[in-house]
Amino acid sequence: MPKSCPGCQSGIKLDFDFSMAFQPIYDSANARVWGYEALVRGTEGEGAQAVLSRVTPEQKYVFDQACRVKAIELASSLFPRGEDLKLSINFMPNAVYEPAACLRATLLAAKRFDFPRSAIMFEFTEDEEISDTAHLSNIIAEYRKQGFVTAIDDFGAGYAGLGLLVEFQPDLIKIDMKLIRGIDTSRARQAVVAGIVGIARALDISVLAEGIETEAEFIVLKAAGISLFQGYWFARPAFETLPGMNVAEAQIRLRA
Repeated sequence: MPKSCPGCQSGIKLDFDFSMAFQPIYDSANARVWGYEALVRGTEGEGAQAVLSRVTPEQKYVFDQACRVKAIELASSLFPRGEDLKLSINFMPNAVYEPAACLRATLLAAKRFDFPRSAIMFEFTEDEEISDTAHLSNIIAEYRKQGFVTAIDDFGAGYAGLGLLVEFQPDLIKIDMKLIRGIDTSRARQAVVAGIVGIARALDISVLAEGIETEAEFIVLKAAGISLFQGYWFARPAFETLPGMNVAEAQIRLRA
């Protein structure tokens, strides 16, 4: 029986509503969409910051839980049945008090909307300072136990960097766009990304490059051994729907 969760008991209800946009993750090795990341938006499509700025510290837990449920609810109605697609959901480690207890709403939503646990990937951003890495390790362990995929977002641009990989190994890391931007003309960026790819391969961790905006960036990253990609060059996020891949997909298929 999971322990009780103080966030469940003390969290202040949200006094605003929100929704989600979806951005595809492209698998170049198999020339297909691998999954979609759910990105928080206002009810009229306003950007994430417009929503996040309204979340008070006392509402952090409730908001984190509501985001998970909203993402699963929308994805369950949008994802084509029978296709192997991942739903990537951002979560706040500092808003998780007791891992098993804080997963109740997620598990209930997956059951309610008939959405497979194995299709859900939880990613936390390295930009959020983690004061207790042991607690984060417990979160990752519990999420894996429940059948979820785990990921580090914005890898290489946050607080802990490679230190996080020493403490625990997620299933996937998403290389931050600051390391991606202009990588086709930067030997330093190419060297750093090559190092990350090598470490990830040794630890059996998948690598995703996010923030791809040009064909040149894609070509260099693919040559570096990366097969999962996300960014405007493939498709911009679409509000409450799944966006189609742009002309870049056809170009990629022709070169494959």
